[in-house]
Amino acid sequence: THQYPALTAEQKKELSDIALSIVAPGKGILAADESVGSMAKRLNQIGVENTEENRRLYRQLLFSADSRVEKCIGGIIFFHETMYQEADDGTPFVQMIKDKDIVVGIVDKGVVPLAGTDGETTTQGLDGLSERCAQYKKDGADFAKWRSVLKISEHTPSALAILENANVLARYASICQQVGVLNGIVPIVEPEILPDGDHDLKHCQYVTEKVLAAVYKALSDHHVYLEGTLLKPNMVTPGHACLTKYNPEEIAMATVTALRRTVPPSVPGVTFLSGGQSEEEASINLNAINNCPLARPWALTFSYGRALQASALNVWRGQRENENSAMEEFVKRAEVNGLAALGQYEGGVESSGAAGQSLYVANHAY
Repeated sequence: THQYPALTAEQKKELSDIALSIVAPGKGILAADESVGSMAKRLNQIGVENTEENRRLYRQLLFSADSRVEKCIGGIIFFHETMYQEADDGTPFVQMIKDKDIVVGIVDKGVVPLAGTDGETTTQGLDGLSERCAQYKKDGADFAKWRSVLKISEHTPSALAILENANVLARYASICQQVGVLNGIVPIVEPEILPDGDHDLKHCQYVTEKVLAAVYKALSDHHVYLEGTLLKPNMVTPGHACLTKYNPEEIAMATVTALRRTVPPSVPGVTFLSGGQSEEEASINLNAINNCPLARPWALTFSYGRALQASALNVWRGQRENENSAMEEFVKRAEVNGLAALGQYEGGVESSGAAGQSLYVANHAY
């Protein structure tokens, strides 16, 4: 579909194969890409100092999970620091993950203010992205994730912010795919609409459709090979301060409808972010999405950070003797979400403990 030479048949196949392996049936993504600042917030909550060693120990705990996770985790997003860390025995983290047949990914450089808007943002890091992608590919990464952030309020998201973020996502995706002869990296495109605000479900659906339509227009304009991409959107949910409560079936119907109106069937998978939902809520809503009575041409699965880690962090608390119990908590959430990605999670059993706690953070930044 490109009038100029772009990707060869071999490059397309490589990208498509990587994308499909990440979202194979019952598999999703562990987003372990929290920045140093984000890890500070997580560790402070459990009384652990935010040092490189503590971050390494915590990630080692997640990455050491046994073969059970191979059935439900298809990819793990790393932060730059984590890409070059090792386990206690000297095994590089990247190697530990690849040995489990899980795909390694890398993250963007964070958001910056977008001038001329009411506090809206765009994402930085396009400069030098091609070189960074080539290096990350050499170092073991096969996909990348780029997060743009939009917010619903009386005046936002503005047409400018929607257009700018759609174009930045498309340029990033294009650069990732064309990084060299055998150096393609699968881009995960993440236009996140924050849950902040008191808007209802219908309003979130309207904005989600507008944003996704702009993103796929931009991806088309930039000749991005959609079969070699994944989408990481928000679920369509009411704002955190909305007084109306909606059941999982209503959230599922709004979410799948928005996707059906905007996302081409050639996209292999949609890996939802959890957006501050509790662990249990994120699993139940994902399960409902996979039982929605509408045709769904893509894999609909998860790319969760907080909603896979909250219980594990809570149990670990920086103590070596808690590592196995914390790992069990992580494996349990991974298995639950693997079932939800197949529409087979019964749900409801965990809503009273840590898994039922809201993980909402206002103006969530990485």
